[in-house]
Amino acid sequence: MNKKDLLEFNGGRIVSLIPFMTFIIITIGLSFINAADLNMMIASGVIGLIIGMVFAKDKGKYWDVVLEGLGQKLGMTAVLIWLIVGIYGAILKSGHIVEGLVWLSVQLHLQGAAFTVAAFIFSATFAVATGAAFGTIAAMGFILYPVGILLGASPAVLGGAIISGALFGDNIAPVSDTTIVSATGQTYSNKSGSADIGGAVKDRTKYVVLAGIISIVLFFIFGAAKAGEGLDPILAQQLLSEHQMPKGLLLLLPTALVIYLAVKGKNLFITLSIGIIVAIIVGLGAGLFSLSDLCSIQGGSVRGAFPDGVAGMTTVCILLMVIVSMGNILTSSGFMDEMVDYLNSSVIKSVTGAELVMFIFASVFSLLISAINTIPNICAGPLLDAIGKKNHLHPYRRANILAVSVCSFNAFMPFGGSVLLLLGIMNTLSSTYDFVEVLSPNAFLFTTFYPFVIWVVMFIAILTGWGRIYEGKDGEPVKELDK
Repeated sequence: MNKKDLLEFNGGRIVSLIPFMTFIIITIGLSFINAADLNMMIASGVIGLIIGMVFAKDKGKYWDVVLEGLGQKLGMTAVLIWLIVGIYGAILKSGHIVEGLVWLSVQLHLQGAAFTVAAFIFSATFAVATGAAFGTIAAMGFILYPVGILLGASPAVLGGAIISGALFGDNIAPVSDTTIVSATGQTYSNKSGSADIGGAVKDRTKYVVLAGIISIVLFFIFGAAKAGEGLDPILAQQLLSEHQMPKGLLLLLPTALVIYLAVKGKNLFITLSIGIIVAIIVGLGAGLFSLSDLCSIQGGSVRGAFPDGVAGMTTVCILLMVIVSMGNILTSSGFMDEMVDYLNSSVIKSVTGAELVMFIFASVFSLLISAINTIPNICAGPLLDAIGKKNHLHPYRRANILAVSVCSFNAFMPFGGSVLLLLGIMNTLSSTYDFVEVLSPNAFLFTTFYPFVIWVVMFIAILTGWGRIYEGKDGEPVKELDK
């Protein structure tokens, strides 16, 4: 960047970090006191931008840079995809896909450790279908958790399986926010645009599938309840009968279609649009929902899957735009280039070293900002993009490192959003069912297998170079660079 085009600050380029650090400090504080709130996160970003303006030499130019960041194609692409995904996920939930999975478990006569494995697979299936990790924990927690306890599953391991399945789906679903942000934030050096989501998912599959298989083995070994814990088959049968709808499995058809088209490289906007159309046709045709379930006016307000799906994504979309604008300040001030040059000259001595720095940096963000994995994903993305470009790593590889690291430690930390959500569900269930005990937040540290296993798998892949690809002269993935 030409020096005259740089956004200058009183105190030097490092001062451009003030907006971002203000946001990070407040967000970490909210996470540690279990008070994570997306609206306050947005407010902290705006406060950071205002404080940063005080130090800018040209305050008008400062706000021009902020507005430029707000409207960047990178951010706007993710925003529009999220809004479409919100509608798509809400339609699937309205179609009783969860009840369809419960019916399947009954037909397979699953109990004990086998049910724990099924809970992982069903949660993963639902998360792949909807792209919503928290939505998966909520939907599966209320139904699979009490049923699993009654059918002889270990409470802590069963909870870990539900969280793990949600993170598995979040890692690999083309429609998940983790996949979308990690891919669209990693741009090419030799051509315009960012990593296409289908290509990134396809390249990540080998790591996710391996981690999933290892997790299934662990859930099968440790998933059964301890000896002496009794079952109540009558109550179990009652719960199962209330939450079964085999026709709900029909909505796996649009799910499979969306995954197929995305992996084949079809434009995600086209893919999701087709998925929504097919889901509506299947849902209406099978009587899984009515038009009023999609959109209706009740008591003067609009209800249904369409408005609910958009409402569920609006806040996080605004948050993304604010954070992208802060990232544009770091880039326009020259700080990002300066930091990457320093890391490459003083810390990074090899491509493996570059990947380790990227991986550890994103993992630390995941640990510190454990409330919602979208936030560390957005925050760490620009640095991984810059370091990766400097070392000629393909956007797919960078996206994989980012997606794995932000779906790791935050999933099983006692103060993490996933654990807190599941504990809230347990608390609600305990008031209805005497057999449901609210566990300690620490109970899931060593039972949420998948996030830890996928982190280890990626760590080994970095050390050994397994799956490492570089960006070719036309942006294509290559195993070795031309000398």
